[in-house]
Amino acid sequence: MKTAKRLFCIAALTSALLSTSAFALSLSDTLSSAASELSSQSGASQQSSTSLSSLTSLLGGSSKALSADNMNNAAGILEYCTKQKLTSVTDADNVKNQLLTKLGLDTAPEKKADTNYMDGIQGLLNAQNGQQLNLTTLGDSELGKQVKTKACDLVLKQGASFLS
Repeated sequence: MKTAKRLFCIAALTSALLSTSAFALSLSDTLSSAASELSSQSGASQQSSTSLSSLTSLLGGSSKALSADNMNNAAGILEYCTKQKLTSVTDADNVKNQLLTKLGLDTAPEKKADTNYMDGIQGLLNAQNGQQLNLTTLGDSELGKQVKTKACDLVLKQGASFLS
């Protein structure tokens, strides 16, 4: 009987030790995971502040960074702006349609063959400063929306002046 009690106690003690070490490993994994997540959030925060300064500089900078370098891209950007409801739909659609007619991009095959136009409808603004700005990656923050709206307004004015 004493042997059975001893074996039972040893088994219980061994079980307790094993579960404690498993808990310690689990806790260690949890802490490691939390540390990784925290460092990635810190990196994201740094990226966010970089994006914030980039967006601010776009808003305050020259209009060349937010204007299309060609009318084909401008027409595509106007379609993007219309779909995203970033500008007056009626004005943007009218200017876009007139641009497409003037550029000879009246049919779907002609539009699809024009890479500048296709870039534009995807939100890729081929800017006058030689850079390409992806409007879709600017996000939905208030500042991101302001930059998108400013770009749409500038491209709309640019397209209208091209038609005059």
